[in-house]
Amino acid sequence: MCGIVAGLAQRDISKILIEGLHRLEYRGYDSAGVAVIDPAGELRRARAVGKVRALEDELREAPLSGAIGVAHTRWATHGRPAQHNAHPHLSSERVAVVHNGIIENHEALRGELEGAGYVFTSETDTEVVAHLVDRELCSGLALPEAVNAVTARLDGAFALAVMEQRNPELLVGARQGSPLVVGVGIDEHFIASDPLALLPVTDRFIYLDEGDMVAITPAGIQVLERTGDRDELTPVTREVVRYEHSVEAAGKGEYRHFMMKEIMEQPRVLSRTLAERLDPQGVRLEAFDVSRHSFLAASAGNESGAEGGKQGVDVARLTQLFADVRQVQIIACGTSYHAGMVARYWLEEVAGIPAQVEVASEFRYRERVAAPGTLFLTLSQSGETADTLAALRDIQKLNREGPQAGHYLASLAICNVAGSSLVRESDLSLLTHAGPEIGVASTKAFTTQLVALMLTTLALRQAKGDGQTDDLLSRQLLMRLKDLPHVIEQSLALDGEIAQLAEKFMHRHHTLFLGRGSQYPIAMEGALKLKEISYIHAEAYAAGELKHGPLALIDEDMPVVAVAPMDDLMEKLKSNLQEVRARGGQLFVFADPEVSLKAGEGVHVVTVPGVCRFLAPIVYAVPLQLLSYHVAVLKGTDVDQPRNLAKSVTVE
Repeated sequence: MCGIVAGLAQRDISKILIEGLHRLEYRGYDSAGVAVIDPAGELRRARAVGKVRALEDELREAPLSGAIGVAHTRWATHGRPAQHNAHPHLSSERVAVVHNGIIENHEALRGELEGAGYVFTSETDTEVVAHLVDRELCSGLALPEAVNAVTARLDGAFALAVMEQRNPELLVGARQGSPLVVGVGIDEHFIASDPLALLPVTDRFIYLDEGDMVAITPAGIQVLERTGDRDELTPVTREVVRYEHSVEAAGKGEYRHFMMKEIMEQPRVLSRTLAERLDPQGVRLEAFDVSRHSFLAASAGNESGAEGGKQGVDVARLTQLFADVRQVQIIACGTSYHAGMVARYWLEEVAGIPAQVEVASEFRYRERVAAPGTLFLTLSQSGETADTLAALRDIQKLNREGPQAGHYLASLAICNVAGSSLVRESDLSLLTHAGPEIGVASTKAFTTQLVALMLTTLALRQAKGDGQTDDLLSRQLLMRLKDLPHVIEQSLALDGEIAQLAEKFMHRHHTLFLGRGSQYPIAMEGALKLKEISYIHAEAYAAGELKHGPLALIDEDMPVVAVAPMDDLMEKLKSNLQEVRARGGQLFVFADPEVSLKAGEGVHVVTVPGVCRFLAPIVYAVPLQLLSYHVAVLKGTDVDQPRNLAKSVTVE
C-alpha cells in the first residue's frame, strides 16, 4: 500500500497524477513514483524516496509527459524504503504496475519467474505481478485477459493499475481485498484508491466490487466481473455515484494542520450526523440504509441510488430485526475500537443488551461461537480497514454454512464513506457524515462514530419498548443529543488553556491516562492520540487498576492525565488521584464543573463543560485531542502524517 492514481486522457496526464499523489499524502507513505507512455511510445518512469515533492524535483530535471500513466505513493511492507522498491514496477520495459495490498505467495511466484529468466530489481512482492503480466502478454493474451490470468494466481489482497507500452490507449485495474474506484470524466477516465485523489478532475465515481476488473479506453469504461470459472470475464454495469463533498472539504482552509481543522469542525459535523435522524418519537429508522446485497433488501422499498447501492428501509421489518437482537458483537481497530468500547456501556445500560467488543485482527483468527440473535456491528472510518472487512466476510461465510456453524442475525456497519466495501457488503449501514478526514490521527470521525453508536443504542431500546410506557431516559437523551454540538463548541473554547498546559509535556517521555467506566476507553483514546502524533509513550488504565501494577511507575517525572466527569464513580476516581499525588505524580485533570477538585502544586485542573454522564465520553474526547495536537506542535513532529503510520490500513 498506500495510494494509487492512474488515468487515460486526451491531454498530458503527468500533472494530474502528481496532483493526485499530493491528495493522497495524508494516507502516509515513504516513497513515490510515476510512469507514463510518452508521445514517442516509450514507457518512462521516475521514482523518489520521501515526499511527493522529491518526485517533483526529479521531474523538473527530467520531465515526463503522456496521455496515459500510473502513479503511486508507497508505504513499505516488503523491502525497505528505497528508490528501487518504489512503484511503479516494470517488466521488460513494456509493462508498468502499481499495487496496493500484499501478495502472500510472492516468494513462490518469484522463484518460478526467476527460473523462467526474469530478473528482479526490487525486494517487493509487487514486482512479481509485473513479470507475470508480461509473461501472459508474451503468450498472446490481451492485457485484460492477462491481468485476469495473473490475479487468479495471487493470494492476498490487492488493488492494481496496469498499462503496457504496446497499447497506449488501454488502462486496466483490478481489486481484490483493497479498494479501487474509477473516476468518470468527459473523454478521460481515471483509477484511484481514494476519490479524494481525483476531485480536481471529476466528482463522479464507480466503486468497484470485490473481484471486479475495469478496462479503460478512449471509447469509455468497461467493468468486468468474474463469473463461474475465474477465467471468465463478463461485462457488468456498476452505478456511477456523485461525490457529496466539495474539493475545498479536503483542504486545510485557514488552519496550519488538517488535524486542527478537523477538531474544530466537530460541532458542525456532529450536527450533520444528527440531521434528520431524530423526531419526537425517537430515532428515525430511515437513517439506516439497507444494502442491495442484503437479505433485508427484498422488501426494502425503492432504490435511492445516492448511497452506492443502498435502498430505502422497510421500517416495520427493521423494527422487528432490532427487537430480535439479543446481543451485539462489535468489531473494529484502533480509534474505532475505542468507540466500540464506549458503546458497550451504552448498549448494556441504555438498551439492556449484552455487548462484546473485540479487535478485528484478533477476532478473525480464533474459533468463535455466535449466540442466537447476535447483531454483528463493525466500525471503520474508511470502510476499507483490512481486518475489519475480513472479519465481516468471515461471519458472512459462517452464515452461509448454516445455523450449526453459529448464525449472526445481521451485520451493521457504522462508517464515514458511503461507497466503501464495508458499507456495500453489510446488511445495514449508518453513515457518520463526518466528511473527508485527512489527518492520520482520527478526531471528527471518532466523535461522529460515538454519536452514531448512541443513535443505534436508542434505536435498539425503542424497538424493544412496548410503545405505551413513557420512556423518560430516551426523551432526555434525545434532548441532550440535540444540544451536543453546542457543548462541543464550549469544549473547543478551552483551546488556549490547553495549549499552555501542553508546554508541561514537551520534555516528557511517558504519560499515564486514567478513566473509569465509559471514560476508560476515552483515556485509551487520549493515550493513543498522544503517542501517535507526539511520539511520547503513553498508556491508559482503568483508574481502579492503579494498585495492581501501574502505581510503581509514578514519580515526579510521570504526568498523569485523568478524565473526571460527574458520575457515580467520581468519588472512587478521586481516591485514585490521591494515590497518584501521594507518590509525587503530576496530575492533569479534565473535570466537570461540579467536581470539587482544586488546582495546586502538582495538580492542574481544566474545567470541561457540564454534560450528562451518557454523552460525557464524546465531550471529554475533544480536550484530549487538543492536548495531543498542541504537544505535537511544540515537539515539531509531523502532525498530519506521523511517522510509520497510514490513514487507511488496507493490509493486515
